[in-house]
Amino acid sequence: MDYFAIATILVVLSAVFGYINVRFFKLPDTIGLMVITILFTLGVLAFSYFDDTLLEKEKEFISQIDFKTVLLDIMLSFLLFAGALHTNFQQLKIQRKPVFVFATLGTLISTFLSGIFVFYILKLIHLDVDFIYCLLFGALISPTDPIAVLGIMKKVGAPKKLETKIVGESLFNDGVGVVIFLTIYQIAKGTTELSFTHIAELFLVEVVGGILLGLAIGWLTYRLLKSIDDYDMEVIITLAAVMGGTLVAQHLHVSAPLAMVTAGLIVGNDTVRNSSMSEITEQYVDKFWELIDILLNTILFVMIGMEILVLTYDGNYILAGFLTIPMLLFARYLSLLLPIKLYAKKLEFVPKTNLIMTWGGLRGGISIALALSLTQTMYRDLFLVITYIVVIFSIIIQGLSVGSLIKKFAK
Repeated sequence: MDYFAIATILVVLSAVFGYINVRFFKLPDTIGLMVITILFTLGVLAFSYFDDTLLEKEKEFISQIDFKTVLLDIMLSFLLFAGALHTNFQQLKIQRKPVFVFATLGTLISTFLSGIFVFYILKLIHLDVDFIYCLLFGALISPTDPIAVLGIMKKVGAPKKLETKIVGESLFNDGVGVVIFLTIYQIAKGTTELSFTHIAELFLVEVVGGILLGLAIGWLTYRLLKSIDDYDMEVIITLAAVMGGTLVAQHLHVSAPLAMVTAGLIVGNDTVRNSSMSEITEQYVDKFWELIDILLNTILFVMIGMEILVLTYDGNYILAGFLTIPMLLFARYLSLLLPIKLYAKKLEFVPKTNLIMTWGGLRGGISIALALSLTQTMYRDLFLVITYIVVIFSIIIQGLSVGSLIKKFAK
């Protein structure tokens, strides 16, 4: 099946499931699409007891989609640029220090705590897994997913200072989390010594390099937008910035997600907007990227729902997944304590910030993509099942209830 056929099927399924959600379920888009896709896939599995033709077709279709490549190398840059473009830059500037600490130190602490907790959970149910692989799982599950978080935060009406912390952390910590994951991945493969110098070098190249590239792309885009007044061409320039910037980032081996977040924040900054875009250009740029955001989100969450077919249905794996959920929430709660304590006196935090950020820190497609990149020697099947259970719980249960939590404590 060629790329056009695969893309067409995904768009058609997204349109059909999206219509069903809007018409009947009336859930937030990301949650509704995932629920309907899972129900559809489970229906296909049930029907396979009578005729497995449709099941085999769906399995064949899923096997032709490289989820990791599609999400991490293509879709993520577009989604992060679109999210950053509509993020309140002034609020983010005020909250930059806690957001930075959440995205770096918080992610690192969460990685180690999650790895330790999962190691002992697996021991408890007689699954003997080396600690380094549990730590690798901690790295892939710790970053909160900006795609899921942005979709939910738009709906719940959180106070701006709280929304900025949650969204800002999510925009940046996936890039940091991927760097941590890649470092531990190399150690787990036995190709890299556990060296502080090497880790620091990888961090600087990937993270700092990505941010610097994003600054350059954002500045160049701003200069180009400012020099003309043609809304059609200006929309194309923003699209070229994302596509060209992603290719350059991949070639330079720096973080494309962080580059696109940085570029999006610069282009979306009110000062830059007012000085480089006419009112009609602003409207066209915003509407174009809103449409890109909605389209890719719908496709992504349909893909996540269909990935249920690649799971290994082992009773111990499923038990491990459910036991892991509360421990990961506890690990995230603990990882946020220090950053919140550091800035509680300097910046005003809404009541129960730690609790809300713990419950509002949704996991999503990024964690699944990283889990799919594991090798069989890294217990890929086990960690993929655990990751999928955590992601489904996170998006459906946490995603549906975080609005009530915010209304209760943060209003």
